[in-house]
Amino acid sequence: MLDPQPGQVMLDCTIGRGGHMRAIAPKLVPGGRYIGLDVDPGSLDHVRSANDAQSMTVELVQANFADSRAALDQLAIDRVDLLLADIGFASTQVDDASRGFSFTTDGPLDMRLDPTLTRTAADLLAECEEAEIADILWRFGEERASRMIARKVVDQRRTSPISSTRQLADLCVSVYAKRAGRGRATWRIHPATRSFQALRIAVNDELGRLEALLESVGELLNHEGRAAIISFHSLEDRLVKHAFREVEDSGRGERLTRKPLVPATQEIDANPRSRSAKLRAVRIFHPRTV
Repeated sequence: MLDPQPGQVMLDCTIGRGGHMRAIAPKLVPGGRYIGLDVDPGSLDHVRSANDAQSMTVELVQANFADSRAALDQLAIDRVDLLLADIGFASTQVDDASRGFSFTTDGPLDMRLDPTLTRTAADLLAECEEAEIADILWRFGEERASRMIARKVVDQRRTSPISSTRQLADLCVSVYAKRAGRGRATWRIHPATRSFQALRIAVNDELGRLEALLESVGELLNHEGRAAIISFHSLEDRLVKHAFREVEDSGRGERLTRKPLVPATQEIDANPRSRSAKLRAVRIFHPRTV
């Protein structure tokens, strides 16, 4: 979808551990530039240490993809030819218990992708009213038991704060067990899955920042520049779908994907976390000037 060519300028809005960089950067040689953004300083440090073998210089900026315009201005770059944003988060972040993303291992209830953010998931559960917690769980996680979980959170925090992933996961399990009408039940997905997703989205303002990126795509890309967005749940994919359709309907570009590209069975077998990934792409047009 991106079709990288020698000499082009690439903006990787979420460089992560550098997987896409290793596939794309060699195709920009000679003369190309690869710009990598990430909010996680640990990811940027990893890319720096692993970049010795690359055939071109990779320019790194610690920034959220919503601030792509400011990041390019910092590098004195007006527009780029290619843009990629992988809205998921790295497996290393999921597997690090200290980051608080996973309900399978106990750790602090943090969930900040950007460690400079001041509000953690634990802070959110401690400070928000019951109705606000329920709204977050429903809007960002489509959690059907949102009201019951919010009520349980408020009841529990009266005696002790909910500060660990295990506490929240156990709370969600207890709510689902009560709804099932028995002490033990079997579920298709873990009862904490949607609540953890919702809190992560709220803590990091993920949908708001994705909207900001989508609104700026036309200003970031050169004429016939290409953008590809990889999302991992329906809330994100819906935003990308509507934004790219609006670009095409307004004559400012064309969709390169009518339906999202999804991983093949072989890729899912090799990397189960790819199973929910959806990629959509668009090509931007600018009016010709005389």
